[in-house]
Amino acid sequence: MANYHITDDAKERVSLLIKERFPWLIVGLLGGIIVTILVSKFESILSQNISLAFFLPVIVYMSDAIGTQTENIYVRNLAKFRDNFFQYFIKELMVGISFGIIFGSLLGLFAKFWLGSTNVALTVAIAMFINGIIAPMIALIVPEVLFKEHEDPALGAGPFTTILQNLISLLVYLLIATLIIL
Repeated sequence: MANYHITDDAKERVSLLIKERFPWLIVGLLGGIIVTILVSKFESILSQNISLAFFLPVIVYMSDAIGTQTENIYVRNLAKFRDNFFQYFIKELMVGISFGIIFGSLLGLFAKFWLGSTNVALTVAIAMFINGIIAPMIALIVPEVLFKEHEDPALGAGPFTTILQNLISLLVYLLIATLIIL
């Protein structure tokens, strides 16, 4: 069992809540700076086809939302039941493939009808498909590692998983854009 102590946060001092959360948010801030620098490395592809930039928010949001759902359910499970990582991993892999197909198809169709560009539609569809699969895997691995290291996954998993997912989802999107558009 974990060595961290679960308390009723509503009864804790604000200073303690800040002290517990601050380090994870600093990690997120630093990760956000890294993501900003990463995106700037793809300035050429984005400037050649500005419509790719239109989809940055939805690629990041959907990837994070898929992962956040998985993470919240898994962290809740860790608090209530014994650790059953591999069972969750297989199920969430199937969920991720399903969501990747569904949301990749929907986003690709939207891009095609809105912009009329097959290349942009393929880029967003493939990126959303891949990120739909990756997101739940990251959302399981991070809290599992924290749990195994006796850290509270409810505190650290969210900020760390979010920035990691943002980095990966944007990297996947921009690499696919580079391959398809160039």
